[in-house]
Amino acid sequence: MDNLAVYLSFLIAYMLRFNFKMSDFVISQALNHALVALFVYAVISLVFRSYTGLLRHTTVTDITNVLVVTSSSFTLLVLLSLFAKRVGWSNFLVLPKSILVIHYGLISCLLFVVRISIKVFYYMVSSSFGKKRNVLVYGTDTTGVIVEEVINTDVECNYNIVGFLDYNKMMHGKKLNGIQVFHPRVFTGKFKRRFNIQAVILADSALTASLKSELINHSLNLGVEILETPSVEKWLNGQLQIHQIQKVKITDLLGRDPIELNQKRIGIHLAGKVVMVTGAAGSLGSEIMRQLIPFKFKKLILIDQAETPLFHLGNELKGIKAGTSRIQILLADVTNPAKMDQIFFKYRPDIIYHAAAYKHVPLIEENPTEAIRVNVGGTKLLTELSEKYDVQKFVLISTDKAVNPANIMGTSKRICEILVQMKANQKDVKTNFVITRFGNVLGSNGSVIPIFSRQIEEGGPITVTDPDITRYFMTIPEACQLVLEAGFMGKGGEIFEFDMGEPVKIVDLANHMIRLSGLEPGKDIQIVFTGLRPGEKLYEELHTDFEKAKPTYHPKIRIAQVRNDRDIDTMISIDTLLYNLYNISKPDLVKYCRAIVPEFFNAETMHAENAGNLRQTSLTQ
Repeated sequence: MDNLAVYLSFLIAYMLRFNFKMSDFVISQALNHALVALFVYAVISLVFRSYTGLLRHTTVTDITNVLVVTSSSFTLLVLLSLFAKRVGWSNFLVLPKSILVIHYGLISCLLFVVRISIKVFYYMVSSSFGKKRNVLVYGTDTTGVIVEEVINTDVECNYNIVGFLDYNKMMHGKKLNGIQVFHPRVFTGKFKRRFNIQAVILADSALTASLKSELINHSLNLGVEILETPSVEKWLNGQLQIHQIQKVKITDLLGRDPIELNQKRIGIHLAGKVVMVTGAAGSLGSEIMRQLIPFKFKKLILIDQAETPLFHLGNELKGIKAGTSRIQILLADVTNPAKMDQIFFKYRPDIIYHAAAYKHVPLIEENPTEAIRVNVGGTKLLTELSEKYDVQKFVLISTDKAVNPANIMGTSKRICEILVQMKANQKDVKTNFVITRFGNVLGSNGSVIPIFSRQIEEGGPITVTDPDITRYFMTIPEACQLVLEAGFMGKGGEIFEFDMGEPVKIVDLANHMIRLSGLEPGKDIQIVFTGLRPGEKLYEELHTDFEKAKPTYHPKIRIAQVRNDRDIDTMISIDTLLYNLYNISKPDLVKYCRAIVPEFFNAETMHAENAGNLRQTSLTQ
């Protein structure tokens, strides 16, 4: 189309120059000169690729590119004509300068008009195509403008932009491509009803996590769907597609800013080391693996007893080209002494991240012996092997449920903490034992997020145990990044607790998830309260009332000042409990757990203490 326009406009320039008197010029010469102009313009167009832009998405960049092509071609033709005339070449190459000037103006305007006309045509068609949803776009920077361009040029898009939102005072009261820019504070219920706003699209690349969370919560409270654009590097072939504008993630509700890791410090500690991750196929273990891959470790040993998840982990690693030759996946049980000793002997790990554990509270309440066997027994075995094979660093992944535990899972993790601290206090132990403690991670296996998502997909209801129940939350990548950072802080025996932000009411989380799905709580999806389950607390704690926390150099990591004076009798109690685990009743198991962890208290412990006549089982038999 551009080439045809160049050729025809050159002939028109000839006719304009001679007032459309065909007898005043040689037609064959005009045709030849038009071919020369066409050749030059075609070559320059190929160089600058002015023809490659999608016409319905024409921008200032495309117009500028056209101007560069026409100006360069005009300059080259003038120089060619002057040179041909000076050296006496054929008149075939000597083009009249007046015609070149006329042609330059004609072709520049023509190419501009064609592109803009097609863009306007697409806009008119898309505006009248079906019923549109009125939306607001947050952000007036480049991304916001691109979102407006994409929406207004895609005939299948069902969005109609009513206005832009931006905190930039310089933009207030102005129009962007004919669309009004508003301050976000005008976005109220009245504003929503007036303009029938149905969605907000976040299109500000510089939006902070806290402000993003505030905007999401405000929009959800108004009953407005909230969408966002992906980061620029995820655009298809460098261009944003309408289908890439999707709903925000539930993790964005936390409003937590990205963590800044001391990459250099971590890299130095990991360089040339053999690193082992237990529970590697789980949510935390697999993310720790992903966080470790960029570093220059010598070998990464991934251990898990869950066959299918481990298989999927292997498939994921096949898609990662760099460094996978240094990774070894092993199917093994951390409570198997012979197998684990074989692994330690063969690979000689320098650093261990122990994430293997049973963690589902209701299931463990029904099967307490397995929690003690895996959580406590596995930790005890690994700490002993770490001491035997002079492991440099052992990092235990613990939980806030270990603080004043109300269930067997939390109690088992507290016993694990005690075991690790006791190892750290032993003399002549070369291994640096540390503990990391944090709350729930959003999206982990068995967490409320996938459960609520499934219940919403099934049409409800969403089940919440209590209207007042709260939990601390952080994202999986955030938790694992802090594990890496904290792992190289301690000198041994410390319990590092993470800044979890403010606790979140589970019922609020359920309401937000319903609204993020485009549904209305109480109308489309019901929330049903089922009552607290055995071993479940209304709220979790990161440390007890008697414990204090002191800061570290990282603002999101603190050291919990936890009791650390256990003696050999505690270790004997743990050993005998593990040895007789399947020979005692559940009430007796609860009683002996409480003897090790006095702060453990729930209905079972109350029953055990009030009964007063529990069978006195000798654990030493």
